[in-house]
Amino acid sequence: MAMGTRKQREKQEDIWIAHMELPSAPGHPFYQRLNELLEGEKFDEFVEGRCTKFYAAKYGRPSLTPGIYFRSLLLGYFEGIDSERGIAWQLADSLGLRRFVGIGLDEDTPDHTTISRTRRLIDVETHREVFGWVLGVLAERGLVKGKRIAIDATTLEANAAMRSIVRRDTGESYEEFLRGLAKASGIETPTREDLARLDRKRKKRMSNKEWESPADGDARITKMKDGRTHLAHKAEHAVDLDTGAVVAVTLQAADLGDTATLDATLSEAGMAVAELVSREVEQHPADPPKVNVEGIEEVVADKGYHSGAVLERVKSYEVRTYIPEKKQGGQRHWEGKTEEQQAVYQNRRRVRGGYGKSLLRRRGELVERSFAHCYETGGMRRTHLRGHENILKRQLVHVGAFNLSLILRQVLGAGTPRQWKDLGGTSFLLFIYYLLVRKIEIGSQEAESQYLVRYRSQNHEARRATRRGWSCRKLVTYTPGC
Repeated sequence: MAMGTRKQREKQEDIWIAHMELPSAPGHPFYQRLNELLEGEKFDEFVEGRCTKFYAAKYGRPSLTPGIYFRSLLLGYFEGIDSERGIAWQLADSLGLRRFVGIGLDEDTPDHTTISRTRRLIDVETHREVFGWVLGVLAERGLVKGKRIAIDATTLEANAAMRSIVRRDTGESYEEFLRGLAKASGIETPTREDLARLDRKRKKRMSNKEWESPADGDARITKMKDGRTHLAHKAEHAVDLDTGAVVAVTLQAADLGDTATLDATLSEAGMAVAELVSREVEQHPADPPKVNVEGIEEVVADKGYHSGAVLERVKSYEVRTYIPEKKQGGQRHWEGKTEEQQAVYQNRRRVRGGYGKSLLRRRGELVERSFAHCYETGGMRRTHLRGHENILKRQLVHVGAFNLSLILRQVLGAGTPRQWKDLGGTSFLLFIYYLLVRKIEIGSQEAESQYLVRYRSQNHEARRATRRGWSCRKLVTYTPGC
C-alpha cells in the first residue's frame, strides 16, 4: 500500500458544488425526540405568535426566527455551553445541531452577535411566557402538582472583575482609594506591599454601599459557595417537591438576604401554579385535575429563610411553612408579637414531625439537583451577560430546558444527550443480535428507533434498580442479563 502525503492531497477547491454532494449526517436521536416533542406541542407557532410584535413586516436585515433563537438557547443547557458565542460556534460546527435547530445546509448559522441582538430585541415577558409554556407542557403530563414547593438560592458569578470596582461617591478605583489612605497615614510614595499591608489592616474592606462595578451595575460583592469573594448575582428557584420541576425562577441582587427575597419567588410560583390551574380548567374541564386546585399549600426552605416576620407573612398567605430555626443566643421576647409567636411555634412543631423531616430531606435532594443541572453541568455558573434583565432572559430559557429534560427522562430514560450516550453500554451489540435473529426488520428506520428508545429506557430502569438493591426480576421491564 503506497503512503499518501499531504502534498498529494492539496487541490484547487471547486467553485460550484451540487447540493446532493454536500455533507449530511443523521440527526441525533435525543434531539430528534426533543424536536418531535416541540413540534407536537406547536412550539414554533406559539413563539412566532408571541414575537410578531418585535419583527418588521417587510423591511430590515434578514432576521433570526423565534424558533431558531429559542432552540439555540436550549442548546446552552443540553450541551453545557455557558456563552452565546459558544452556542454559535457549536451550531456552525455540528450537522446534527444544525438539523435540530432547523438550518439548511445551504444556509449560514447565526453568529453570536445575531443571537445577542435577537435577545435584546425580545423582552423579558416573552421569555417568561416561553418558560410558562414549558410548565404547561409538563402539567399536561402530570409533572407539575403545585402543592408542595421548596425554595432555595445560589450565586452566579458576574461578568465583572473585582479589580474594576469604583467608589460610588467619588468614582475612584480601589487602588487610588488605598493610595489616598496611605498618604493620609504619612506614606508619600507607597509601594504595592505598603498598599497590601494597609488593606489587610482595614476591618471592613468591601461594602456594596460604598463600591460598585462600572461594567455591571446589578452585580454585588458577595462570598461565593467556594469561599471566594466575587461580584455575583443571586438566582432563586421554586421547585415542585412532588416532581422536581422548577415552577419559578428569579434573579436578584446577591447582597439581599434570603428573608428579603422569599416573597418575590413565592409570589412568582403562586402565579405560575394559578395560571396552570386556570389553563387546565379551560382545556380539560371534565378531567380530574392534575395540578392542585388550591394552589401552593406548603413551602419548604432552609434555616437561612427563618424569620418571625417571614413566617407571619407566609401564614397570612394561607401557606404552611417548614423552615428550620437558627440557634438562638438567648430567650426570645414576644411582647406585642402574638401572631408572630404563634407562627413560629406552629412552624417549629411541623419541622420536628416526621412529615416535616421528610420534606426537608426531599428539598435538599431536588433543589440542589436543579442547581447542579442548570449551573454546573448546564454551564451557567458564570454569566457572560451583564444586567439582570439580560441574564434573566437567558436563565428563563435555560431553566425551561431543565424542565423539558424531565419529560425526556420519562420518555427516553435520559435528560441530556450526554446521559443518553452513557446509558446503553452494550446496546449496539444487542441491536446487531436482534438484527441477526430478525427481530427487527433491516432498513426499517422507525422500528430501529423504537427499539433503541425502548432498550435505553429499560436499561436505565435496570441500572437504577441495581443501585437501590432491587432484583431485576421484580421489574416490569425485566430483560435477561440486566
